[in-house]
Amino acid sequence: MKKLLLGNEAVARGLYEYGCRVVSSYPGTPSTEITEFAATYPEIYAEWAPNEKVAVETAIGASFGGARSFSAMKHVGLNVAADPVFTASYTGVNAGLVIAVADDPGMHSSQNEQDSRNHAVSSKIPMLEPSDSTECRDFVGIAYEISEKFDTPVFIRLCTRIAHSQSLVELGSREEYDLKPVEKNPRKYVMTPANAIPKHVIVENRIAAIREWAETCSVNTVEENGTDIGVIASGTCYQYAKEALAEKASYLKLGMVNPLPVSLITDFCKKHKKVYVVEELDPVIENHCKAHGLDVVGKELFPLCGEITATMVKEKILGKAPEKSASIPDLPVRPPVMCSGCPHRGMFYVLKKLGVFVNGDIGCYTLGGAAPLNAIDTTVCMGFSVSGLHGFLKANGESKKSVAVIGDSTFVHSGITGLINMAYNRSNGTVIVLDNSITGMTGHQQNPATGITLKGDMTTAVDLEALCKAVGIRRVRVVDPQEIDEVEKVVREELEADEPSVIIARRPCIMIKKAVIRPPYKIDSEKCRKCKMCMKIGCPSLSVDPEKGTVRVDDTLCVGCGLCKKLCKFGAISEN
Repeated sequence: MKKLLLGNEAVARGLYEYGCRVVSSYPGTPSTEITEFAATYPEIYAEWAPNEKVAVETAIGASFGGARSFSAMKHVGLNVAADPVFTASYTGVNAGLVIAVADDPGMHSSQNEQDSRNHAVSSKIPMLEPSDSTECRDFVGIAYEISEKFDTPVFIRLCTRIAHSQSLVELGSREEYDLKPVEKNPRKYVMTPANAIPKHVIVENRIAAIREWAETCSVNTVEENGTDIGVIASGTCYQYAKEALAEKASYLKLGMVNPLPVSLITDFCKKHKKVYVVEELDPVIENHCKAHGLDVVGKELFPLCGEITATMVKEKILGKAPEKSASIPDLPVRPPVMCSGCPHRGMFYVLKKLGVFVNGDIGCYTLGGAAPLNAIDTTVCMGFSVSGLHGFLKANGESKKSVAVIGDSTFVHSGITGLINMAYNRSNGTVIVLDNSITGMTGHQQNPATGITLKGDMTTAVDLEALCKAVGIRRVRVVDPQEIDEVEKVVREELEADEPSVIIARRPCIMIKKAVIRPPYKIDSEKCRKCKMCMKIGCPSLSVDPEKGTVRVDDTLCVGCGLCKKLCKFGAISEN
């Protein structure tokens, strides 16, 4: 039976069909759906881990325990997981271990645009890159075969377009693989220097063997359409080149992007008058070609930044300018914005009003940095807000006008250790945990603070108040972020404290089931004084009537949170 599957869904289908038993991941766009779909198969144990490092360590442990295992993350998550990943390259595996990493060219939902092929090269771990949903499924099986044949973890690299596009997949049945026997073998698995030094030699020999395998493997293919133009590409760039050039070019499609073959690429280049390397982000394939003396054209034509398109390939290689269509009007710009009724809005309004320097973090609350709130001053990575606040205060003489804001999921991910550092090294900073009872940014996944597992089972929930006190924070306050007068009072008090403190701003995300949705509010245009005080919170339910200048409410968006009413000094806003 054939079925239309997302790339991520097809990866999960591959995990099911090729006998994966254990999946541990942390949600990160564009990789999140892999694990969500994997969790729908009863044969697969699937979980959300607190962060990517823990997730990969869980998958490694499951591999050591004899089960085919898997972990998924986005590109910046691989940075978090790099410590165990690099050492797992030395230990090797017992049962197959596959790690999916989803890159985000164009930074649709990311803070940087790194190329994960560099991680594969530096960790000396083989990496496959599928170009459609069928390959997403099939490459899982091939990755497990490579993993168990060569005793290595294997990466599967996705990108936003492959992860979130759909194509047909011929569904197969599940193959069961018995648990591999577990044997005590310290020389293999205990990476002390005495054991790791000889392992490095084994890793180098292994990558050489896999490179030889890559010369003739089924995932690297050649499509001949004449000798004038040759294109070397992988993943989505192969699809762009095919769409742009069709049979005007021959193609070397690389399904394995680390290690790259030498003879296969050399022979292809020799057969064609001009060879183009089409790849997004870093010139990994291009540098490999040039290191072996091959004359190829790459980044002198194609950009280092952002995504490549079929139109771009056609223009750069064939010299044809893109055709303009007069039938498609320019669409209005719609910047991302916090939802109507978002519980974070009240806190950011107060922080903006008080003029504090706000160290931000990664989450949907990062939108608090957008106009009109403009309430976030830094955002670097998961957990930075807490550690960054500590460093900021140490550098600025314990300034009282600085806080950290971090979500509940991100706090569990990597904020706790930063808070321990603040308590241990005594910086008088205030950390604000925005507890909206869910992992909002990536699509409402559960986390250790919600008390519900990925499979929907009830479990122990992290007690954030008790946790903060346990690591040495004596001042822990809980507020409702919609009660802005109380929020302002508490923030002022904690900014004046002579020791580190935590404010937990607790209200459920407006998009989850337990959130309370009330009837939309209304505005009495006769009472409205056009002061636009209510517009300062940046609620998408509110807009200004272009003719009258009064504020109006969009009944289709308003959820009746009442924050705007609290800001109106003239009683113009009321419940319906």
